[in-house]
Amino acid sequence: MSEKGGTVARRRRRLVIGGVTGLAIVAWLTSPRAADGIVALVDVAEQAGLTLVNVHGDAAKDYIVDSLGNGAAWVDYDNDGDVDALIVNGSTRERIAEGGDPMAALYRNDGRGRFTDVTSGSGLDRRGWGMGVCVADYDNDGFQDVYVTAFGPNVLLRNAGDGTFADVTAAAGVGDSAWSMNCAFGDYDLDGDVDLYVANYLTFDEETIPARDDSVCQHVGLDVYCGPRGLPGEPDTLYRNDGDGTFTDVTRVAGINDPGYYGFGVLFSDLDNDGWPDIFVANDSVPNLWFHNNQDGTFSEEGLFRGLALSSDGREQAGMGVGAGDFNRDGQLDLLISNFSEDYNTLYQNGPPGGFTDVTYQADLGTPSWWRLGWGVGFVDIDNDGLLDAFVANGHVYPDVGTLNRGARYRQRNQLFRNVGGSRFRDISQGAGPGLRVEQSSRGAAFGDYDNDGDIDALVINMNDRPTLLRNDTGGALHWLTLRLVGTDSNLDGIGARVQVTANGRTQTEEIRSGGSYLSHNDMRAHFGLGEATRVERVVIRWPSGLVETIAGLDVNRFHDVHEGSGTRKPAEPVKP
Repeated sequence: MSEKGGTVARRRRRLVIGGVTGLAIVAWLTSPRAADGIVALVDVAEQAGLTLVNVHGDAAKDYIVDSLGNGAAWVDYDNDGDVDALIVNGSTRERIAEGGDPMAALYRNDGRGRFTDVTSGSGLDRRGWGMGVCVADYDNDGFQDVYVTAFGPNVLLRNAGDGTFADVTAAAGVGDSAWSMNCAFGDYDLDGDVDLYVANYLTFDEETIPARDDSVCQHVGLDVYCGPRGLPGEPDTLYRNDGDGTFTDVTRVAGINDPGYYGFGVLFSDLDNDGWPDIFVANDSVPNLWFHNNQDGTFSEEGLFRGLALSSDGREQAGMGVGAGDFNRDGQLDLLISNFSEDYNTLYQNGPPGGFTDVTYQADLGTPSWWRLGWGVGFVDIDNDGLLDAFVANGHVYPDVGTLNRGARYRQRNQLFRNVGGSRFRDISQGAGPGLRVEQSSRGAAFGDYDNDGDIDALVINMNDRPTLLRNDTGGALHWLTLRLVGTDSNLDGIGARVQVTANGRTQTEEIRSGGSYLSHNDMRAHFGLGEATRVERVVIRWPSGLVETIAGLDVNRFHDVHEGSGTRKPAEPVKP
């Protein structure tokens, strides 16, 4: 394991497998920060160099394909210790007939809060209609690879380790041609390499679907595009990693019995804490799905039985994005699902044992989200107080929805909910900095510490506009700890590992995941706000290999690289809450 701490500097590190090794440096921002304890998010996208203008359908949004937007990823593609930005781009129905637009843009993090567009010459020259992205080192060679979903064939981009990517889609066998949304990597069979789940949406045919101006489909009397209800859905796909650079479609044999629901958000996550990753899918206007891992290469769909398929009053919701985190610090992972306007974003608390409970209104999250249409979503400790807050990116799909005068608008503000005591949330968006006063029709959101200053920032994609980069300028002297896991017997990224950090007698739980939010991928380093704690009593990690080990004596306000097998080993068993 290695640690990073100190003053402003560029961080350079060489990937080392095994042991407690290496050295790197933390960069504290030199710009003025907010007053002590006040949350402040500032949009710095333009000055940081993130200037790509999103293309996604025509302005009128005449068809459903025009309205769903794109995602983004934080990925350290060059292994220099800071996360770079990858932004997915869409196209238009006219241009896709001619090959489409560039599907992605890559921005190298140059430190000191700046990015450089390095797309040209990087191999990211595939054209089409991009949708979402997930990241993992699928071939365990030390460099993170990228999977881009699309309206059309998806793309797997292998990181060559020299600043370039190669399109290996055909050779790997993962060019799903359905209209795909979120994707996620996870090692469902615990064989040491990550598998791939792709959530698919619906079959779109402009020749057979009525246009918005045909007045066939309406929303509260407003003429709108048709869908998703009434349109044929596309079943999801599960690919098993064969360990030789190729994947096999095991959807049917693994029991992924998706009846053709409209898939949006997807997570590999061990929701019942039995050491095996399950799969959760947030679906649009139909029940959500939870595929429980049977530990034999197959899954059983148990969403309704577990309490995750419907809202507390038994309704199907328009599930968009999904975030997982232990908001009440009970050692179990909870879920937050973003939904359509005139409905609420749903907080599913893990428990009673074996199930989940919709506690949205008990947690004060229901009313504030009613007129917003949520997309990108995440549990993030924005103020480092040791409690996970909730962020939701908002934006409507109907450009003229404001003419209804019902409270919803096309361009909306994003929202930040502060965790109060681990049981409820308070909407602090209005006073959380100028970045949350930006009004856009936002979609994907990726969370990570891009400037390596010890707090979590957010990259938000906006429809037909440049992105919003919310730099976290929250003041105060609260402490933090960030861990980058490196697997040996487990997959190299440590995806699926469960991490528990105890400080001042309080234990927090996190899980390393690929994919999430809406069409996006977060910084895979595990970040923990520690509040006023000045020492970490212990870190307990359960690796996907089954190894459980304990590490003590880590300094706070540092980035640490943790290599599997470097701590005090314990027998393989689930980490108890």
